[in-house]
Amino acid sequence: MLLLAMDTATPAVTVALHDGTAVVAESTSVDARRHGELLLPAVDRVLKEAGTALDAVTGIVVGVGPGPYTGLRVGLVTAVAFSSALGGVPVHGLCTLDGLAYASGLEGPFAVATDARRKEVYWARYDDARTRVTDASVDRPADIAAELAGLPVVGAGALLYPDAFPDARGPEHQSAAALAALAAERIAAGGEGFLDPLPMYLRRPDAQVPKNYKVVTPQ
Repeated sequence: MLLLAMDTATPAVTVALHDGTAVVAESTSVDARRHGELLLPAVDRVLKEAGTALDAVTGIVVGVGPGPYTGLRVGLVTAVAFSSALGGVPVHGLCTLDGLAYASGLEGPFAVATDARRKEVYWARYDDARTRVTDASVDRPADIAAELAGLPVVGAGALLYPDAFPDARGPEHQSAAALAALAAERIAAGGEGFLDPLPMYLRRPDAQVPKNYKVVTPQ
């Protein structure tokens, strides 16, 4: 097994290789505006560090979000393109929040929250680092503060709003290494729990067609 994992659903552009036992190489850069520029060089860097080539990869792991429209689709399109180039190796989609939950190592109930912009967070609740118990949602921190009261909340979204999430914790940013390790565990257990490599947006994109838009092409 050699899994190539990537996630661009958050400001972290993160890539890792996992051989089924351990992470053999990883790279993470945090830049919310350069996902398209940073992802492929990160893949190249990770492959070189591991001393292997892309055609040795047996599966792709990709974070499907939730996340903003533009950044999220960079990772998904790249994952699907690599799968095609490699003759159809499987693409294993995972909720981005699940990667942060896994990296936290927490054993009791907790939540994960990432920055959704517009003064909102993407979030979900977990029974432990491997078990999500709610669907991912998007809400204003104040609207879910009472529901998550008393729980640790992991991620950049929690750290941004300490009044709503007083027990905010790291890791702050997504890690493809954690995503790959979680995927390797699920594959070893029979391959259950993966999502299709389709974007989890939860809301409309920020870019909108202007009102009263005038069509200039022939009808």
